[in-house]
Amino acid sequence: MDLRGRGALVTGGSGDLGTAISRALAQAGCDIAVGYIGNRDGAAKTCRVVEGLGRRAAMVQLDQSEPAAIDPAVESAAQQLGRLDVLVNNAAWNIGIPFPDLDKLTTEIWDRIYNTNVRGPFQLARAASTHMRKQGGGRIVNIASIAGLRPGGSSIAYATSKAALVHLTRCLAVALAPAITVNCVAPGLIEGTRMAERLPPAVIEGARQGVVLGRTSDKGDIAEQVVTFCRADSVTGQVLVIDGGLHFH
Repeated sequence: MDLRGRGALVTGGSGDLGTAISRALAQAGCDIAVGYIGNRDGAAKTCRVVEGLGRRAAMVQLDQSEPAAIDPAVESAAQQLGRLDVLVNNAAWNIGIPFPDLDKLTTEIWDRIYNTNVRGPFQLARAASTHMRKQGGGRIVNIASIAGLRPGGSSIAYATSKAALVHLTRCLAVALAPAITVNCVAPGLIEGTRMAERLPPAVIEGARQGVVLGRTSDKGDIAEQVVTFCRADSVTGQVLVIDGGLHFH
């Protein structure tokens, strides 16, 4: 799909990765609706990046854990951009809870993670696909994690929510074919993000040593693959791991 003049909604657009994805899509020719939940300053910063590349930018406040917020947010994105061709489900929520500490993983935490990381992307895809079908097609890219492919990550709830997102990708690829493709990027540790900066140096170094390329991924690696999926016409239901080779090694 030629991305020039297309409209894209990027959830979690106020964060490090969301900004990188928005920048890459804008460089490819997309106008961007920046989804954010509370960090308005971060969303405004992302908009300035997009506008600096000569593309239109809009801000859409969205708490995707709230079902009633989904349809109005997608409608707002489509109206502000004039069309909606691309959805990037980048937003997620997590909290660090050691795997053995099952008692600390309360029902409230579990529900918030699943509502945000699984139900939210589904409802966003459903709402966005309505606009995409009217325009003859579209692209949906979900951002999962290697935690969804192997035991690991910040908590059991987070890991299993990302596993669910991986399978949701495949199910939606079937449901929305042939006009809409649905693919997924599963990053490992993403260096240069605020989340990575909160990790102990020993954890970062351990992650680097465990990969065959000798380095983990960065924001640009993920953003580049999002654009690649959006451009591809015959790729759907795929999950691409970007972790420097840790997953298969």
